[in-house]
Amino acid sequence: MSTLHEFHYRLPHRVGGWRPGSHPGSSLGGGQEFVTHQRLYDRPDPRRLDIRASLRDLRGEWLVRVNRQRASIPVHVVADVSASMSFGVHRPKLHVVADFVDALGTSAYRAGDSLGMYAFDRRERLDLFVPALVSRGVASIMSAALRTCTGGAGGIEGLQAVSQHLAGRQGLIFLASDFHWPLERLGAVLDLLTHAFVVPMVVWSSAETRPPEEDSLALLQDAETGAQRTVWLRPKLRAEWRQAIERRREQLEHIFTARGLRPFYLGDEFNSEALSKYFLEVAA
Repeated sequence: MSTLHEFHYRLPHRVGGWRPGSHPGSSLGGGQEFVTHQRLYDRPDPRRLDIRASLRDLRGEWLVRVNRQRASIPVHVVADVSASMSFGVHRPKLHVVADFVDALGTSAYRAGDSLGMYAFDRRERLDLFVPALVSRGVASIMSAALRTCTGGAGGIEGLQAVSQHLAGRQGLIFLASDFHWPLERLGAVLDLLTHAFVVPMVVWSSAETRPPEEDSLALLQDAETGAQRTVWLRPKLRAEWRQAIERRREQLEHIFTARGLRPFYLGDEFNSEALSKYFLEVAA
């Protein structure tokens, strides 16, 4: 993946963790962000001795500088691999997600963060699990698995199983799905992931969101059941199509906004600049 596809991410809050990285941390250590002075007796680290501050101290104490450590975070991709994700105009939606994973691999490696993946359809896909690793090549493994996998019927049950592994853990989670399943239990799943920063990535092909401009006869097929139906796309039906998309978008944004989350929409191509802008806005 070319560095032109790299994007830059940052979190809107400090992160914990002992491993040094590029994100503002909450732990004290050998970082560059000055916090306070402490007595050399309380923090015996002569390397941090501040002579000027010690000479000004009214009590005559030797003082050392205490800095805040920058930290790394675990980054996980939670990918919906159900059959509906194999739909697309020129390329399957799952291949667009794979392009994003390639770019994420470069970005995470440069930031010093570990990267892993969970996948689901109606169940958790253990065959696609990749543990979080700090490795330049882990993203290639993940994207190749997404491009070649075969998905089953969709449902939130698989996402519920995956969320149990990530519940209570800090880090960054990219939840990539078309969300073409009932949304009643989505809020409860997101509540399990409140310790992490979650980026909902809504993957919609333009063929799903934009009906044809003119009347036409269309053969429609359900990607998961294989059922086919021939319909005449008259003006009323096309208007209902657009209204259904808008209702779905409003439902999703209501669920995400209620939990302080902002969705990122993936179309027919992955746009790295748009995702960098997304993080600049949410972290401002």
